[in-house]
Amino acid sequence: MKTTEWKNAIQNGTSAAFARLYGDDPTAVSRFTEAITAFEEKYGRDRDVELFSVPGRSEIAGNHTDHNRGCVLAGAIDRDIIAVAARNDDGLVRVQSEGYRENCVTLNHAADPRRFERFCSEALVAGVAGGFLEKGYAVGGFDAYTTTRVLKGSGLSSSAAFEVMIGTVMNHLYNGGTITAPEIAKISQYAENAYFGKPSGLMDQMACAVGGFVYIDFADPDRPVIEPIDFSLTEAGYALAIVNTGGSHSDLNEDYASVPAEMRAVASYFGREVLRGVSEEEILANAAVLRRAVGDRAILRALHFVRENGRVLSQVAALRAGDIPAFLAGELASGRSSFEYLQNVYTNKNVKEQGLSLALAVTEGALAGRGCAWRVHGGGFAGTIQTFVKRELAESYAALIDSVFGKGACMLLSIRPEGAVRIAP
Repeated sequence: MKTTEWKNAIQNGTSAAFARLYGDDPTAVSRFTEAITAFEEKYGRDRDVELFSVPGRSEIAGNHTDHNRGCVLAGAIDRDIIAVAARNDDGLVRVQSEGYRENCVTLNHAADPRRFERFCSEALVAGVAGGFLEKGYAVGGFDAYTTTRVLKGSGLSSSAAFEVMIGTVMNHLYNGGTITAPEIAKISQYAENAYFGKPSGLMDQMACAVGGFVYIDFADPDRPVIEPIDFSLTEAGYALAIVNTGGSHSDLNEDYASVPAEMRAVASYFGREVLRGVSEEEILANAAVLRRAVGDRAILRALHFVRENGRVLSQVAALRAGDIPAFLAGELASGRSSFEYLQNVYTNKNVKEQGLSLALAVTEGALAGRGCAWRVHGGGFAGTIQTFVKRELAESYAALIDSVFGKGACMLLSIRPEGAVRIAP
């Protein structure tokens, strides 16, 4: 539809797909209307455009397990990135994200990662296009305006949502929407690994693309097992709180990269590419030699992986059985393991900044013994923790967190059933 027609459809409530995603939220109407206007001002009026939405994600269980072919439980959240996009005939992908400079990628260059500077948005755009080309899918130019509520540095996978958005736009504009959500996720991970330069696992992109609560087993990364979990936090009487401590993510790529690298160093000792399949008994039986070969921290991180992987299975079983206490006990155990063994709660480069540690301490003081659970969220080192808090305690907990970290630091979220979607007229 034309941009003017889309504005009328949204404002008059005639798009059923839009209503299903956002209900009667008045801010969604103004947000999309403003995004369409911004697209018009940047790329021209009365163009035929498509609208898209991709959620952020929360890592519910499985901290740093995906990159070693482990298991995770993730959930799409009700914070999303949206895009207004239209085809062009220029052979260029132009993306104007609100508050940032325009990204412009020449598709003729997209197959070569060396042409793009690492750790920049152009690399992500090019990487998705390059992934499409490598898989034999169609690519073509488009202009897009995006705006996001998946805050950068919040641990809710803003970069993964952006990658999945680029892939979703390319899928619908040039491939008829035939590429599956898991395939879009794998291409997005390829962009982040091969072009952007961050050795992330596949959980972030998969959760953003698929939506809802989802259990993912990455034993075979080319064919991950993906199982939706029919579970509602709200019906169970809980809210998911994400606490943004405001810590800086600058210069943390080495910290993030060290986790999978050290786990794989242990795996390599056993002749494996990744830790999946290595047992705790094997690690401990060879600990004396491993200490000299890879160091103590690598062993601790390997033990975290093995135990965390088992915890994911237990927590998924607990949710399916409706056993909330068992699920929360697993969450607390995961938090202790992440702090003590995985060691991703603060960076050794700046030990004066320990926002995650402080948030965990404040949360434990407020909620210990009250049927709640908490742990570091996402990659760690800076950013966010997550808390499963009883709904009757949520507002007072959020007020306490905001008093320490600033207004709006505590985000109370819900799980969104839909993943990456084109919003139909």
